[in-house]
Amino acid sequence: MKAYDLLVVGEINPDLVLRGDDVVPRFGQTEKMVDAADLTIGSSSAIMACAAARLGLRTAFVGVVGDDAFGRFMLDAMTERSVDTRSCIVDEALDTGVSVILSKGADRAILTHLGAISALRADQVDRSLLREARHLHVGSYFLLDALRPGLADLFREARQEGLSTSLDTNWDPRDRWNDALPAVLAQTDVLLPNAEEALRISGRSSLDDAIDALGDVVRTVAVKLGAAGGRAARDGRQASAPSLEIELVDTTGAGDTFDAGFLYGHLNGWTLDEALRLACACGSLSTRAAGGTDAQPTLEEALAATAKLGA
Repeated sequence: MKAYDLLVVGEINPDLVLRGDDVVPRFGQTEKMVDAADLTIGSSSAIMACAAARLGLRTAFVGVVGDDAFGRFMLDAMTERSVDTRSCIVDEALDTGVSVILSKGADRAILTHLGAISALRADQVDRSLLREARHLHVGSYFLLDALRPGLADLFREARQEGLSTSLDTNWDPRDRWNDALPAVLAQTDVLLPNAEEALRISGRSSLDDAIDALGDVVRTVAVKLGAAGGRAARDGRQASAPSLEIELVDTTGAGDTFDAGFLYGHLNGWTLDEALRLACACGSLSTRAAGGTDAQPTLEEALAATAKLGA
């Protein structure tokens, strides 16, 4: 048996989540009060890895941090959540990235200092990990400047070793939406965008057309629709599932927790409908607390919740 169900390669940074009804700053040395502030595990890839481990997937992580308080916080917090961080790289020449999230319930804005986020290269991923894992996932594609040129080859190597692959591009802050992405998608088994990202990546103006277009390139597409749930397609077949009715606290990381739920179903041979229902339940349940990880469900919690989605 392989050592890991899931190998996650991506960015590592904490989130400082500021919450309130009015979190929009005013310049001119004006001070405003917020309702709450939480320093939490951040970054799409790390939040997803924690969600996967919480569901019971044996999860390892590769990323870069600086030798500083933020880096130590992240590695310790991920380890506490059963993510194997022994292959993470601590670079004394870099400072760990950080995101400040201005959250007002269902909406948020994000300010990010890249720091070490963009430093990870494909050749820094220990290839022995590919022989020890069942699946390779990469998040925040457009932030990983040093990784992007070698990612298609890394995915190709992973598939040659028998792994399946998945990609959550997240938003492109440069608004280019291409780079070497087509070559990476050609080596991707599962694509996990939100609705707006699906439109931008595909170049289509409707979600139906976007899913069809992406499904011509990637075998499985699972699209996050926020409060509307999710849609998925595989081999020309489509499925949809609603979200749970939850007393919402913070949506940070909900899409990453959705990813973990969907990949749990993928790795366990579930039907498209079953995997999507679990994904929507996981994403919904994660919004019960501030930050991306504190309310992530166990598999038992998520399975119980799928009954509310018509499971």
